Amino acid sequence: MTIAAAALPPLTLARAVTAWRADPGTLAATALLVGGYLAARARRAGPVWPRARTVCFALGAASIALVGCSFLGVYDDTLFWTRATQNVVLLMVTPLLLAMGSPVRLAADLLPPGRRARWSRRLHSAPLRALTFPLVVTVVLVLPLLVLYLSPLYPLTLRSTLASALAGTVLVAAGWIYFWTRLRIDPTPRADSYLVTLWITIVEVVGDAVLGLVLWLGPLVAADHYLALHRDWGPSVRVDQVLGAGVLWAGGDVVGLPFIGIVVARMTREDEQRAEVIDAELDALEEPGPDDEGATSSGLWWEDDPQLADRFRRRPR
Repeated sequence: MTIAAAALPPLTLARAVTAWRADPGTLAATALLVGGYLAARARRAGPVWPRARTVCFALGAASIALVGCSFLGVYDDTLFWTRATQNVVLLMVTPLLLAMGSPVRLAADLLPPGRRARWSRRLHSAPLRALTFPLVVTVVLVLPLLVLYLSPLYPLTLRSTLASALAGTVLVAAGWIYFWTRLRIDPTPRADSYLVTLWITIVEVVGDAVLGLVLWLGPLVAADHYLALHRDWGPSVRVDQVLGAGVLWAGGDVVGLPFIGIVVARMTREDEQRAEVIDAELDALEEPGPDDEGATSSGLWWEDDPQLADRFRRRPR
């Protein structure tokens, strides 16, 4: 792998457009995701599946092919910053798009009613609720990149195709757990407040900053590998790592901006729906029924609030 990386021509703007490879593992993973999703959608009965969800899932799968087969995949063993870009996409972009495709709900719709009820009970079981606790999800999101770059694992991914594939799979899985549980487009074990999601996002930003600073100011990572290439074009090994540190630091934050927008929009929509339900219940309480003539209100406003009435209802003496 090192020999092939050393033989690559300089990365120019033209090469960034024309340099492609047919990586079997990447293409197989992409085909499996898209094919499975489309097959499930075709077998699903009921209302028409939203086209936007299909497009999001397809784009998520396509992003895997993009980072594995484009110039990012061709030069991923030659330049530090190209592999850093790959990892940011696999952790933050691919899982976000896959989660917006709502694959869990799509798979659940294929189950018969009896099995669907059992699946729902397992989904909301205590072990899964514990595994998706916000603190656990935060660790799952922040830890993979720290372990990858601050341990001997990163040089191993440069030497071994299998190790590289496993690391990429772990990044996608970690990002999926985060976006699946935070977006709540699909059924999830927990229904934590969206404010918790915003706090986790802030922690992720801090984690990106820590990793970026360590790689920017710290020693060279996988220096033996990159120096052995004797690359006489492009940035120096140190500048290359600084560029990669910037990608890891800013890339996750830039991707996080549209995610925060989605979370705020969903939070606002849920608040509006909740307000509509409360207004409808209050209107129903204010409309006198045929047996309510002569009934008088107690004058206590909380006894007319459908969310507080059960808690503060007067008990008979």
